[in-house]
Amino acid sequence: MPRIVARGLGKEYRIYRHPLARLVEWASRDRRVLHASEWALRGVSFEIADGESVGIIGMNGAGKSTLLRLLTGTTQPSEGSFAVAGSVAALLELGLGVHPEFDGWRNAMLSLQLLGLDDRRVRDALPFVQEFSELGSHMDQPVRTYSTGMQVRLAFSVATAVRPDVLIVDEALAVGDAYFQHKSTSRIRAFQEQGTTLLFVTHDAAAVKALCRRALLLDRGALIKDGPPDAVFDYYNAMIARKEEDEHIEQVERAGRTVTRSGSREAEISSVMLHAADGTERTTFAVAEPAVLEVRFRTRAAMPSPTVGFVIRDRLGNDVFGSNTFHHGLAHEPCAAGDELAARFALDLNLGAGSYSVTVALHTEHAHVDANFDWWDRALLFEVVPGGGPGFTGVAALPVRASLARAGA
Repeated sequence: MPRIVARGLGKEYRIYRHPLARLVEWASRDRRVLHASEWALRGVSFEIADGESVGIIGMNGAGKSTLLRLLTGTTQPSEGSFAVAGSVAALLELGLGVHPEFDGWRNAMLSLQLLGLDDRRVRDALPFVQEFSELGSHMDQPVRTYSTGMQVRLAFSVATAVRPDVLIVDEALAVGDAYFQHKSTSRIRAFQEQGTTLLFVTHDAAAVKALCRRALLLDRGALIKDGPPDAVFDYYNAMIARKEEDEHIEQVERAGRTVTRSGSREAEISSVMLHAADGTERTTFAVAEPAVLEVRFRTRAAMPSPTVGFVIRDRLGNDVFGSNTFHHGLAHEPCAAGDELAARFALDLNLGAGSYSVTVALHTEHAHVDANFDWWDRALLFEVVPGGGPGFTGVAALPVRASLARAGA
């Protein structure tokens, strides 16, 4: 049985031009309609299995937070239905359910009681809240004196004091300090290993790819993509880059991988190749071996010289390294329609052994959000194999000079 089920879920908000309009409409028993409808969410359906980790992404106003508020019961749906089995712990809007005049202890007790814990379990959980949050004597102070980061520490510690069946996190960790983000991520991973179902809303692609094996993409209140995080984020990036409604986003399966391509095609990439030092085209390199990435493209319209950029990603879709001609101060004279050009990037592949992909793009200025001509995700796959140097772990092969001697020598 699925842990979470949503069927045609929707939430409508009524907008009245005048406060009295609501009263008049109610008194008329809806015979007079004096409001405008705004659907924050509509027709959303999905199932989430027990123990599954799912990232929810989308632009601001896409309906992400509304969906979580529905699933946690803090607001009621206007249409459709949903079911959530088991205990739920949610970390939603910062400050939600917190009394600013109460101290940390009192707020923690009230929040734990709202999670359904009896008095004994509340008493047992409080020491963990203090220890994990590392708030120390600040637990005795009113929450109104807390910084944003301290509020996050308290809220997360309360929400995870007892392992829930479902953990829902809505971007709150983004405002915490780096140390607590790492600590919280480790706590979430421990819950995942124990079978907790995770719903995670964030704009951080790396966090979703690290914690989740599935992502849902919302846009204007509708669910438009459901699949592996890397493919869903590729489509999301193409949506962000698309400035005009008639710009095409193409996503197809090729050789067992999802390839996403978008842009106006005013300039179009024709080929992407990796060359070894001797000029031969290859897709397998040793750790730290020099290589040249070549991107050939053709302009379809007269334009200033476009920026050519690339991003190398690991097998999980996490960005490892990226750069472009704009950052390197390179510019060609203005292009005419039909011009064919090639950009070349010489680099040492200081990467750990594994599989990598190259995403390439043509755009203006420093980023593809300014004017996207052609964005090609996973245009090229290549392998890095162990070389002759010392062994190491990770995706970055940093030059290391090691020594060992007596202290003080």
